[in-house]
Amino acid sequence: MNVTRTFATSGRVLRQLGHDPRSIVLLLVAPSLLVGLFAWLFTDTDVFDGIGPAILALFPFVVMFLITSVTTLRERRSGTLERLLATPIGRFDLIFGYAFAFGLAAVVQAFVTVLFAVYVCGLDVQGPLWQLGVVAVVDALLGTALGLLASAFARTEFQAVQFMPVLVFPQIILGGLFMPRDRMPDVLYAISDWLPLSHAIDAVNAVAAGDEAWEVYRPLLIVAAFTVGAVLLASLTLRRRTP
Repeated sequence: MNVTRTFATSGRVLRQLGHDPRSIVLLLVAPSLLVGLFAWLFTDTDVFDGIGPAILALFPFVVMFLITSVTTLRERRSGTLERLLATPIGRFDLIFGYAFAFGLAAVVQAFVTVLFAVYVCGLDVQGPLWQLGVVAVVDALLGTALGLLASAFARTEFQAVQFMPVLVFPQIILGGLFMPRDRMPDVLYAISDWLPLSHAIDAVNAVAAGDEAWEVYRPLLIVAAFTVGAVLLASLTLRRRTP
């Protein structure tokens, strides 16, 4: 991997994002609006404090998956990726460049969403706020990595969205948002243990509850491992020619 080419790719992607107001709104505003909607829906109840941390793990993950997969597929359909791969730039340079660019966007998105949830929506967090920000960033990076992986297999933006029932929806259902994982049937609990979003929700719930550091970092390390694995797999499966 060539660091110069990787950062050049990242700079190009960030410039393109900067010229796309709709993507910026979806990236920075949509997660906070959705969190705010949940907080408003459960005003004067304790429900939001119970599900709010899981929502912080969920929305940045989903939004980054959509933004990353659709933007990457748009470049594939326009022929940009094929032209880039015809130059000395390699697949690893390209994918890691995309990952770094969308990763920076994920950092900004995660901190905006966390600050909005805590200071505007009044989410009660027992642990340090910086830990919640770190967990939210890693969750958003997971969405970015899976979005890159989906774009490596999809041929159109619509096909990338169709990957959501395979890569996203099962993780939402089994991640512990609707039912604590330890109360699930044994088979579903075992499956959920292999889904990275489950561990992301575990990490953010641990921060909100003020648990010890290892209770936060253990699931966070698992999510990080899944993220790196997804980026590497996306690099290995990236096709040089657009179908």
